[in-house]
Parts: sequence; structure tokens; C-alpha cells
Amino acid sequence: ETLQRIVSTLVNKNDEIHNFIDMLNHTISNVQVNSSNAISELDEEFDGLYSVLHEMKGSMTNTIQQEEARKIQALQDQLSQCSRALESSEELLELAVQSLDIKNPVELLEAARQIKDSVTVASAFRLSLKPKVSDSMTHMMVDFALEKRMLQAVKFLPVPKAPEIDVAACLVADNCITISWRMPEEDSRIDHFVLEYRKTNFDGLPRLKGEQRWELVDYIKATQYTLSGLKFDTKYMNLRVQACNKAVAGEYSDPVTLETKAFVFSLDSTSSHLNLKVEDTYVEWDPTGGKGQEKIKGKENKNRSNTASPKRSTNSPRASARGGRDRFAGESYTVLGDTAVESGQHYWEVRAQKDCKSYSVGVTYRNPGKFDQLGKTNSSWCIHINNWLQTTFSAKHNNKAKTLDIPVPDRIGVYCDFDGGQLSFYNANSKALLYTFRTKFTQPLLPGFMIWCGGLTVSTGLQVPSAVKTLQKSENGLGGSTSSLNNVA
Repeated sequence: ETLQRIVSTLVNKNDEIHNFIDMLNHTISNVQVNSSNAISELDEEFDGLYSVLHEMKGSMTNTIQQEEARKIQALQDQLSQCSRALESSEELLELAVQSLDIKNPVELLEAARQIKDSVTVASAFRLSLKPKVSDSMTHMMVDFALEKRMLQAVKFLPVPKAPEIDVAACLVADNCITISWRMPEEDSRIDHFVLEYRKTNFDGLPRLKGEQRWELVDYIKATQYTLSGLKFDTKYMNLRVQACNKAVAGEYSDPVTLETKAFVFSLDSTSSHLNLKVEDTYVEWDPTGGKGQEKIKGKENKNRSNTASPKRSTNSPRASARGGRDRFAGESYTVLGDTAVESGQHYWEVRAQKDCKSYSVGVTYRNPGKFDQLGKTNSSWCIHINNWLQTTFSAKHNNKAKTLDIPVPDRIGVYCDFDGGQLSFYNANSKALLYTFRTKFTQPLLPGFMIWCGGLTVSTGLQVPSAVKTLQKSENGLGGSTSSLNNVA
């Protein structure tokens, strides 16, 4: 036995090392891929920066060239005006020189008066001999000293540190998980958190092989989050958190594994009455026992083709299972769960269709009789609802019934404490207690259901609700009430 324990320990350790090696190889691969991605993103950022600078350079160069053209045009216009004025002035000057040679005083005075009038209106005397624009282009200079210092100061973005999950503050109850975490140090740049979770049947660190994919909850602003409406159909759940700022996400926290064990079962179609149509967690009354549907389908196939459809072939697994089903007969319209309760505390819920005429919800020992009905034997316990003609609500065991003078809820919760010898029924909405059986269970129990004219939906993978636990503690603390239907089975 000692050697077997040692071998078992070594096998487990080998599995852990193999898984860790797989994780390390996966991490190495991720480092290489992520490094290449980081370099590609860096190239894109610099290419973008180059593109912006190139565009800015082109725009500013165009502005300088436009200013150059404007100044040159203004100076050329001024130069043309000066050239025309100079030409006119030279002609006037030549005329004045020629006038100096006139000997006749009268002619000289007339020539002088004409020259005076011409000089008065000459454009040369109205010109500004100052350039309209300067040759300076200093106002088009730029100073990138600040920008250079900013670029030289560019570093990798600050990455948020990995959060730390506060396991003590995490809560698993009522098919909800509340997870809390904190940052190792204050970081005002944190914008939000990302939570990832996945179901698993392995305790400890997450494994690479045989695991479900991570489910993601994004943009969490607080340092606490509640996952609700879960179906606990695995033993554990892995959870991890990462912090994100406006630009980048940090490393994930060390993952934690929380236990989410609950009672999960399906309806066993091979154990059901032929007048019941069973699919996983749903059972429906079928008055034809499948014969009417088969007859109709056969007629359709005959009309359409001589070859039977593969989906309607009598050789299908479902048809074979239905055809060989004889677990219950007569008026025992019963179907059982496919998983037995052998220890511990468990809870499941049942919802009936509104038009359901009669149904029973309870438990039974294995191998009930072919014609047995729930609650009519000393090895089965149930509550029974009859909506035929008038509504009756009762608890049944060993062919004895106790009328329950309370409204029938639309959902019924079943609580089974195998070791404590207690079977309780609750209003699943309000968690109000409907009835309790107390006995000593001596054999494994199977969930049992009877249905006539209607359908039932079963919800499994549910934990015992907190309200039920509180009621149980209160009831057990007060000693509880012993029902006249209870016995030691």
C-alpha cells in the first residue's frame, strides 16, 4: 500500500511536470510570437510617424514656396513700374537738354513750361523707392528642439502590473462566483480590468491539454465582479484577471481555482415509460407512445419514396432504445435520473408546463417495480400536483398522502441531504419550504419524475441555495417537525 501511494504520487508529479513543460514550451512560443508582433507594431508606429513628418514637411515646404512666389511677384511688379518711370524720365531729360539750346526767349519759356508740366506729372516722382517686401524668410523657419527632446524621451508604454486575486474574499454561492482582486501598488492610469474564466475538472494550475477555452468579461471598472447564472457541471473553475490602461494590457494575475462542484444529471430515456418523450432534461407526455408519430412518418415516406429516410429509419439508435424500453408500464408514467445520490447535500429544480394535468417530483431507491408509482411505495418520496378538474397538492410516501394547503409554485426546488436523512421541497422562486421528509436512506437515491398530460423541465448543476442552507440550519436547530409520512426505510 505504501509503494502504491508512492507510485501514485510519482505519477501525479510526472503529470504535473509534463503539464508544466507543455506550459513552458507554450510560453516560449508565445514570447516569440508576441515579440514579433511588438516589433511589427513598432515598425507601424514609426512608419506612421515618418508619414506624418513627411506630410508636414511637404505642407510647410509648399507654404515657403508660396511665400517666395508672392514676394518675387510683388518685387517684379515694383521693378516693372520703376523701369517704365525711368524710361519716361530719360525721355523728359533728353527733351530738357535739347531745350537749353533754344536761343529765342519766347520759345525757351514755352519749352520750359512744357517741361515743368511734364515733370510735375511724371511717374518717377510718385514712385516709392523702398521695396514692398523684404528678402527675409526668417518667419518661415521652424524650431524642432522641443519635438526632438520629446522624441528622444519616447519610451515603451508603462504596462500595468498583474492584479492579485484575493482568494479569501472570493465567494462561490447560489451558482454565482464573486471574485475580488487588488493591485500590488496604486496605479491611477488603470482604465479597466479583464476577467477570464473557464470550467475544469482539474484542481490547481490551469492545464493546456483537455481544457475548455477561456470565457472573457471585458471593461470591468471595479475590483470585484460576480459571474451569475452559471451551471456548475464541472468540479472547478479557473479564473484570472488583467489590468489595462488606455493603451496596453498588463500581465494576467496568477490564476486561481475555485471549487464549483454540484449535482448534475440527465433524464434516463432508457428508464422511462413508453408514453413519455424524453430529451436530456425535458420530459413530455406522449399519449401515442411514439406509435402515432411513427405511423404518420411511415405514411409520408411511403407517399414520397419507397426508400426510408435515414433520419426516420427504425435502425437508428433512438428508435432502438425506444422500441426496447419497458422499464415502466401501466399508469407508472415515470422517468428517472441517470445519476444516483449516494452521499452529501444536493439540489435541483423542476418547472412544469402551465397546462400540465398531473405530475410528481421526488426520489426513489434503485430498481423500483415496473408498475410502481412515486410515493406509493416505502422506497420512494415525492410531492404530487394534480390539476385535473381541481388542483390538489400533497406529499406522498408509502402510499400515504398529506395535503399541502399552500399555493403550487411554478418552479419546485428539491433538496436532498443523503447523510442527514432529509428530503425537502421548496418554492424555487421564494425559497419558502413546502414540505420535508425525514428518514434514514439505506440505498442510493435516483431523482424520479412522473408526468401525465404536459411536460417537465429539470435544471441541474445547481448548488444548494444560501437561503435553503439558512432554512436548513434554522430547522435543524429547532429540531424540525416529524411528518406522519416519515419512516426508517
